[in-house]
Formats: sequence, structure tokens, C-alpha cells
Amino acid sequence: MSKHNEHIASPMRRRFMEVSARYGFTVAVLATTGGYLWSDAAVAQTAASEEDLARKAQHRMILATEYKLGSFVSYPIMQEAFKENAQNLSKGALYVKLFPAGQLGVGGSLAQKVQSGTVNAGGLSLSNFSAYAPAVDLINIPYWCGENQRFANLVTSKAWADEITPKVNAKNYKPLFYYTVDPRTIAVRKGFGRIVRTPDDMKGVKMRIPPSKLLGRFYQLAGANPTIVAWGETPTALRQGVADALDPAIGALYTFGFIDILESITTVESVPDAQMFACNLPWFNGLPKDMQRKFEDAAELTQAQSFAQIIKARDLSMQEFTKAGCKFYAPTADEKKRWVDACGEQRKEWDDIKKELAGSLETFEKLKKAANTKGKLTVTA
Repeated sequence: MSKHNEHIASPMRRRFMEVSARYGFTVAVLATTGGYLWSDAAVAQTAASEEDLARKAQHRMILATEYKLGSFVSYPIMQEAFKENAQNLSKGALYVKLFPAGQLGVGGSLAQKVQSGTVNAGGLSLSNFSAYAPAVDLINIPYWCGENQRFANLVTSKAWADEITPKVNAKNYKPLFYYTVDPRTIAVRKGFGRIVRTPDDMKGVKMRIPPSKLLGRFYQLAGANPTIVAWGETPTALRQGVADALDPAIGALYTFGFIDILESITTVESVPDAQMFACNLPWFNGLPKDMQRKFEDAAELTQAQSFAQIIKARDLSMQEFTKAGCKFYAPTADEKKRWVDACGEQRKEWDDIKKELAGSLETFEKLKKAANTKGKLTVTA
């Protein structure tokens, strides 16, 4: 991890552990992100408020993510907002207990726990989630829903609800809402020595990817050598030259501490760096109907808040990367066309994937039309 994010001063750490031992982890984190960790009165009030909310609620939900509370500043993961929205809209009938920062697992491990019902709900990367509900991996076909507005159009459309949601439900998940951090990038390590402008620059690049066979095919078409590397091992792989590049969105790269590792970031706008909040379907179905509606209202509100946060998170992340000496490159229109020609969804190499995940080429075209049709959310570029 970067020096920028790697340590907390020892007095703060000791205070955090003291508050955590006395009042619980959630209260300690809320106090830290709220800026009142050192105030005994404020911490006690927060603890009492949380206890009161939990005691009065008729239903409780465990929501786990791999992100620290407060991450929304540079990464539009709105876990605190969802907790507040769900509790407020249910008028206290639902209490959401947050387990952030990977306490209950990350990646595929967390997805599996939500699927089995060990955890009620989780914040999940679609690339990791695709191993458990493969249909969502359609979004990793390049150049059809990579831009934020197209992605928002797609995941809020009737076509997505009709064609994809039943496939996700069949795997024991209830999607709450989808969001994106921003489009994926091509981010190269320090010492790589050149900026990636077109697919010609990808030849021989050791491209770190998550466990998505679609992303693997994408980078093969671009001429790179895609290699699956566990997320936790990626910083070391880049430093040692085992991997040359990775592809998360700018906000993700900053939030997860790559600021001292990267030389340049190219905004290819190929694929959304997409995420979702999902809960265990049997757990959701066990809630009273009125509570299910409040739950869905909270999800819709939080989704809108997440999309609204993207540009703020991106701007902060870019400022910090620029201060650290990292360069940004936006391909020209001609260079973008070369990416689309080399890797885009129109290529025959994607037809088998479209049939497998969407069911047919006709269904994929239906989804593509939805991505290109303005939906209920307006996303600032």
C-alpha cells in the first residue's frame, strides 16, 4: 500500500482500539470518520444512538463491504448512506449493522457468504461476483456500456430487469442496486517507460486482471498477456514487475493505495468498473412486503447518490495522483476508434459470450439498445 495511506498515528490507533473495545468496531469507525474520536461524550452518544436503533428495530441486516467507512470521498461506495436511508425510510423498523473494511471477507469470499446467507448483504465487484452469477459479466464486453451514462441506462432498464435479474435471482441473490466507480483504465507501473495510447502499445504487456474471462479475452484482443492476480497481491506484483498494468477506475486506484506505484493512467473508457449491493434472496423474501418496498426505496435513493458522487471522487483522486507525479492520458477520437476496432463488442469473438450470458444475440441487442436509451438517472460526465 502507498505511504499516503499506510499508517495511522499510534495515539489515534490506540484511541481507536480503546473505543472499539468499549463500544464496538462500528462506533469506533463512525467516530473516526465523523471527526469526534477524541470526544468521550460524542462517542458515548453515538454508541447509545446505535444501541437504541438496534433495540427498537424489528429487523436487522448485516451489510459487509471491503471498503473503509469514509471511502466515498474518493470512491462512490455509499455504505453509510445506504444504512441511513434504509433506517430512515423504514422509520427505524430496520437496523443495518455495517461490517466495512473486509471484516467479513472480500471478493469471491464475500460473494459466497451472501449467496449462502451467512451474511445478509454485501458490496460486491461485478468482476468478482460474475463467478457466482455469470450473467452480470456481460458488462465486461468492451465498448457497449463502458461510459457512466450508458451503464446507468442499462442497469436501471426494464430489459436488464427482465433478462438479467432472474438469472441473478436463480443464484440466490437479490440485487439491491448497481453502480460504477467510473470506466476502467489502463494504469501502468512506475518504470514501465511509456504511455499506453492504442492497442499497439499493449503488445506483451503483463496485464493484471480479476477472475473475469471476458476481461481476459478483451486484453488478449488488445495484444496484452492477461494474468489473474489476487487483488491483495497486486501491489507487490506491480512493484516486482510480475505485472505491468492493471485496469481499475481512477478512484479505485487511489482508494486502494496505488498512488506511489503508478507511472501513468490512460482513460480508455472500455468497460465500467462496476459494483453492486446485493442481498441474500431468501433473507429478503422473508421480510414483510412493506419492509421489502422500503428496502428497495432505500436502494434506489442510494444508487442515485452513488452516481452523483462519481465526479467528486474522480476529481479528488486525479488531483492526488497528479501531485504524486502520475500522468494521465485521454485517447484522441482516432485512438479511441482503434481500441473499439480491436476489442469492441461488434467483433465476432464476442458472439459466443453474448449467447452464453444473454441467451441469444437478439437478447444482447435488446440490452445494447437499453444502454443507449436514456434512463431515469442522469450522470454527469
